[in-house]
Formats: sequence, C-alpha cells, structure tokens
Amino acid sequence: MKRYLLSCLVLFFSTTFSAFAAPLGLPKVPIPSDNPQTEAKIKLGDKLFHEKRFSSTGEVSCSNCHVKEKTFTDGLKVSEGIKKLTGTRNAPTVVNAAYFTSLFWDGREPSLERQATQPFLNPVEMNLPNHDPILKIVRRDPEYAQAFKKVFGKAGEAITIKEVTQAIAAFERTLVSGESPFDRWYFGTEKAAISPDAKRGFEVFLTQGRCVSCHTVEQDHALFTDSKFHNIGVGFTKIAKDVDKMAVSYLQAAHKGESVDIKVLTNENVSELGRFAVTRKISDLGAFKTSTLRNIAKTAPYMHDGSLETLEEVVDFYNNGGKVEEEDPEVPFLSGGIRPLDLSDEQKADLEAFLKTLTSPNYQ
Repeated sequence: MKRYLLSCLVLFFSTTFSAFAAPLGLPKVPIPSDNPQTEAKIKLGDKLFHEKRFSSTGEVSCSNCHVKEKTFTDGLKVSEGIKKLTGTRNAPTVVNAAYFTSLFWDGREPSLERQATQPFLNPVEMNLPNHDPILKIVRRDPEYAQAFKKVFGKAGEAITIKEVTQAIAAFERTLVSGESPFDRWYFGTEKAAISPDAKRGFEVFLTQGRCVSCHTVEQDHALFTDSKFHNIGVGFTKIAKDVDKMAVSYLQAAHKGESVDIKVLTNENVSELGRFAVTRKISDLGAFKTSTLRNIAKTAPYMHDGSLETLEEVVDFYNNGGKVEEEDPEVPFLSGGIRPLDLSDEQKADLEAFLKTLTSPNYQ
C-alpha cells in the first residue's frame, strides 16, 4: 500500500512538473509570486480567454485575434474587433509571451496580467465602457462563480478584474513552444535536424546579416528577441514630414489624459509614433518592440502594421537597410544597426531556410 501511494505521488509530481517545464531551447517560464500556476486557474483562464460575452456585441473574445490554429495570431494585416472594425496594428502571437518583459508593440504594459485589461475597453476591439460587465458575468454565472471560488477563494463582490486577468495570464503562460528543428540541432544532439542551407542561413544570421544583434541567442536558450525597441523604418515614412507637429500634438493630448491604448489603435498616424507614445522620448520615435522569431514562418503577415506579407519580403526589407525598395527615400530616426546588408540571393534564400527551422512541432 505504501509503495502504491509513493508511486502515485511520484507520478503526480512528475506530471505537474512536466506541465510547467520549459521545452528544449527555452528557459524556465517566469511565474509572478503573486500569481502562481495551478491547473484549475489555467483551465479557468482558458475559458475566460475564449469568452465572447466580454465584448459589447457578444461576438468577440481574446481568441478572435489569437487563434490557436493560426499559432495564436489571426493571419490579418491588422486585427478586427467588434463589427469588423479594424485597428492599426498586427496581432502578435501569444506563444512564448510568458517570457516578455513588456507587452504590446510599444511595450506599454509590463505583464500579461496588465495587458489583459486593455482589449476589453478599446473601442475597436471589445468596446466595453468599463470592466463592470465582465464582473457581472463572472460573479453571477454559476460555472464562473464556482471556478473563482475554487481558484481564488472569492465570491460575489470580492471577485475583481485582477482575478480575471490573473487567470487569463496563467493560461497564456502555458503557451510555450520550443523543440523546433533548430533547437534539436543547436541545443540538442541531432546533427541532421536542419538542412545544410539552413545551417548556412544561421551563419548569415550571426554574421553578415547581423540579425542576432536584436534576435538574441544565448548559450542554453534562445528567445530570439532582445525585448528592446527599434525604429527599423516600417511605416515611419508616412509621418516623417510632420513628425514634429504630431509629437507635440500627441503630448498635448496625453497631458489631457487621453488613453495611449485608444489613441494608437484608432489613429493610423499616431500608431506610427511607436514607443514614443509611451515614453515620450524623441529617441523612441517610430520604435517598436523586437518580435520573437519563433514560429515566424507561421505568423504572417509581419511587422507592427502587417505590411510585409512573406519572409522573403522581410529579408529583402532588412537587406535594403529598412526599405521595401532600394530606391525608397531615407527614413529618419532609424536605429543604428539598420543599414544595407549586401546579401546575395543565395544568402537570402539560406537565411529564409533557417527561419523556417524555428517552427515548433505543435504548430507545424
């Protein structure tokens, strides 16, 4: 009997550990001390993530823009919210967002918990006047009431938006994805896990392409992002002539208390201000967060505005020094590393082959 109980305990802890363990190529998932992971909380967060009643029309949930079958993106140039209204930015994947130290393209929120508060209130996303309609549902719906009591020990008015977003964040922290062919080759022992052209592409990535400067690879893991913000030239030419006036106008609006979230998703030109809208630093004009390259072959279109449709276009864009075409005008405020790469056609093809090795088996 004791031996049987011991076996059950070993199985329980090994199963629990494996559920939260990091796959090959990724570090351990950081878990906030005030929001520990539990199976019940994750299950609740999954349900909340897919809850359409949290929108003004009852037709939009978090999963509309972050579709599992599309690697938790939506495949659109810019995302659609209620009544097919469109914002100004492409929906980034939630996969591996557990590792990010800032959320949204402009990094305006520091955590998954904080990020989850905003889409509910944005007029082109879910369009609620405040979080009260959400709380009304989770406090009165019998299934939710039971789940919140089990997970947080709270019921009725004691349930707040904090518990709602903590559960959503707990679910999102399970969406980690490594074990790609690259991981098996570079961090594992499978010498034949990627092709010769992909191996040459990785060499281009590290050297002449200088991709690794922002899409980082560490000794024992690779997030493929430096979590910093850079003006790489995308979209900035649209506002370059008027950027001084726009910056002043934005600062005046911000001083009056207008929401950054609402301004950047309802005004295409304001959106191009990038990180500046958050920090109000001139050096951040047109700067956007370095996106992860993991599963990049499955998350088209690319860039904050979805303006590049294929990996080939992305590689050409960087090869041209932050331009779609070589003859395009120079872009002001470019980050220092953005300049022509002079890659050959073969090198570009090899680099693209390497990028395709970053797809994890669960998103093939």
